[in-house]
Amino acid sequence: MTEHEHVRVAVIGSGFGGLGAAVRLRREGITDFVVLERAGSVGGTWRDNSYPGCACDVPSHLYSFSFAPHPDWPRTFSGQEHIRAYLEHVTDVFGLRPHLRFDSEVKMMTWDQEKLRWGIETSRGFLTADVVVSATGPLSDPKIPDIPGIDSFPGKVFHSARWDHDFDLRGKRVAMIGTGASAIQIVPAIQPDVSRLTLFQRTPPWVMPRVDRAITGAERWLHKQLPFTTQARRGLLWGIRELQVQAFTKRPDELGLVERLARRNMARAVHDPALRAKLTPDYRIGCKRILLSNTYYPALTRANVDVVASGLAKIDGSTLVAADGSTAEVDAIIFGTGFHVTDMPIADRVVGTEGRTLAEVWRDGMKSLRGATAAGFPNWMTIIGPNTGLGNSSMILMIESQLNYMADYVRQLDVLGGRAALDARPAAVEGWNDKVQERMLRTVWNTGGCTSWYLDANGRNTTIWPGTTTEFRSATRRVDLGEYEVLRTPAPNTPGSRTPESRTKNSGAKGAKKVEAGA
Repeated sequence: MTEHEHVRVAVIGSGFGGLGAAVRLRREGITDFVVLERAGSVGGTWRDNSYPGCACDVPSHLYSFSFAPHPDWPRTFSGQEHIRAYLEHVTDVFGLRPHLRFDSEVKMMTWDQEKLRWGIETSRGFLTADVVVSATGPLSDPKIPDIPGIDSFPGKVFHSARWDHDFDLRGKRVAMIGTGASAIQIVPAIQPDVSRLTLFQRTPPWVMPRVDRAITGAERWLHKQLPFTTQARRGLLWGIRELQVQAFTKRPDELGLVERLARRNMARAVHDPALRAKLTPDYRIGCKRILLSNTYYPALTRANVDVVASGLAKIDGSTLVAADGSTAEVDAIIFGTGFHVTDMPIADRVVGTEGRTLAEVWRDGMKSLRGATAAGFPNWMTIIGPNTGLGNSSMILMIESQLNYMADYVRQLDVLGGRAALDARPAAVEGWNDKVQERMLRTVWNTGGCTSWYLDANGRNTTIWPGTTTEFRSATRRVDLGEYEVLRTPAPNTPGSRTPESRTKNSGAKGAKKVEAGA
């Protein structure tokens, strides 16, 4: 990029959200945009997570764009390599490569109130943009707990999302920290090769069977010859999950049947009562994400595996000490401890109208309007923002809904004409979030008796959407200008006067004037 390049739209990240935004912009006739990617290739979380056994827990035909159906998925639940290949395919088919700027990590984004544009400092230079679409995703920055003694550990340490493929685990004593979605895939994948595997389990997950199989050649041929069959398959998978939402959001007691099925699944694989007791959760199923695996429980019963029903407390040389006093001598530590979800690092790099970062504004919890925009950050939106996550379906559905909102947002700016920006009204942001949190009170994520990564430091669920994907799509179909204030630059040689009302509402603004939306 040139030193002072200016674009209509800057997209941050090239995972599903970023590539989806790029495709949608092109379909809207907008070609003056760039996709800034800190790494050297596309893929986002499906590029970064390359650990053994990595796969998706959403069916392949639902975990893909509706505008880019893939009739040739090899399995009902695809592995990381197939999903990454799909994203490379999307990049090529939709002609996105000229827009990509690799090795361009965003260092800071600052709103220029005089020019109504964003100044973006990257590792490869500086550029400006009228609109920023942040698609960094919540599963992009690994979280490693600050364990006393970790700096003095003599062996190998890495996070599941930064797998060290040069380190040979064969014959090693390995500790797996955490029991989330990554851990239950890693454990059975490495168990046959290591000399000893110690799983440090702070909280056991509920695990259901993974109904995975190879998709037959006949099925794939049919999907290629008759595309509507691919759409029908996707529609069926979507419909089943929409019907499940009520149990998660309004009637958590109905999940008791699912819980009994999960217990039977465990009992079939784990015959030792003591081990079963360690692996049985004490919270309602669904409170944490329900995990899918046919190999996790069997791997835990092998002779070279120890399950420590306690979190890791400290490290003394090569000795790991659990909170319950249990110890294990290990050669390598693998952290499967999740990501910075409710404290996204990108928020520290976004500076809004009042000179405050988004992280400062979100200090007491993330809040946005319709999961997309934040008050005081004009012409900035996020894909997979606060309260857009799902507990039982495909995030691609939510991403596409937000792409609809993004497209209409840019259209509204075009209709307004001239140099204009939209800033979410604080009252609109608060109103939206109050409704979301009110609905959240009845959900299994808030009432199920667990502590999950869905909750922020204040115990507030700022991650999950408490409704159906249909409801969210309806809520994000169009931009309501009544929820925004319109900013315009003063005409040349014209004083930037405001009415007393606008001066009161916008006392922190400089240079640009805010105009009542619809006025």
